[in-house]
Amino acid sequence: MSSFTLQTKVSDIVTAIPQAADVFRALRIDFCCGGKIPLEEAANKRKLDPETVLESIRELETKLAESRDSRPGELTEPELIGYIQSKHHAFLREELPAMTPYVTKLARVHGDRHPELLRVQELFAELKEELLSHTEDEDRNVFPLVLKFAEQPGPEVFEKLKPHVDELEQEHEQAGSLLKELREITGDFLPPADACGTYRLVYQRLAALEKDTFEHIHLENNVLFDRIRAAV
Repeated sequence: MSSFTLQTKVSDIVTAIPQAADVFRALRIDFCCGGKIPLEEAANKRKLDPETVLESIRELETKLAESRDSRPGELTEPELIGYIQSKHHAFLREELPAMTPYVTKLARVHGDRHPELLRVQELFAELKEELLSHTEDEDRNVFPLVLKFAEQPGPEVFEKLKPHVDELEQEHEQAGSLLKELREITGDFLPPADACGTYRLVYQRLAALEKDTFEHIHLENNVLFDRIRAAV
C-alpha cells in the first residue's frame, strides 16, 4: 500500500523516490524550489488531474526495486555530501566548460535566423558562472560547516551555517529561474525540424543539465538543509 496521498508534498515524494523527478519534470511540476506544497495543489496549478498524477507516482513506486543507491535521501549527511559532490558537482565542472564552445557556435551560426539563440547564449553564460561559483562555495565553505554541525549539532554552529544556507537557497532560486527561461525560449528543448547536429546536441545537453541541476537543488534544499533546520 502506497504511503503517498494527494496531500503528500511534492518534495517529499522526490526525496522518497528520486525517479519521481522525471515524472514531475515531464509534467512541468516544480519539485525543487517550489516543491514544498501538496501534490494536489501542484497538479491543480498545472491544470492537471491530481488523481492521475498520483496514480503515475504510485505506479512508479511499485516498479522500483529497493536500492540504497537509488535513494540518496536515506544517506547520512557525510554520505549525502559525498554523493552531491561526486555526482552533481563533478558533472557541472566537466559539462559546463565542455558545452561552452557548442553554445557559442550555435549562436554565431544560427543567431540571425533564430534570435532566441542569442538569449540562450546569455542565459547559459549566466548559469555557468552562477553554478560554478556556487559549487566552489559549497565545497570550500559550506559543506565543511555542515559536516561540523552533523558531528556537533548546536546553536553556535547553526548560527554560522544559517546565513550560508539562506544564501544558497536564494542562488538555487536564481538558477531555477534561468533554467525555466531556457526551457521556455527553446520550446522545451525541442530543436527545429531542419536543425543541424550541433543544434540538436546543444538542446539535448541543456535538457540533461536541467535534469541534473534540479535533482541537485532538490537534494540540498529538501533533504540536506531541511535536516539541518530540524536538528536545531
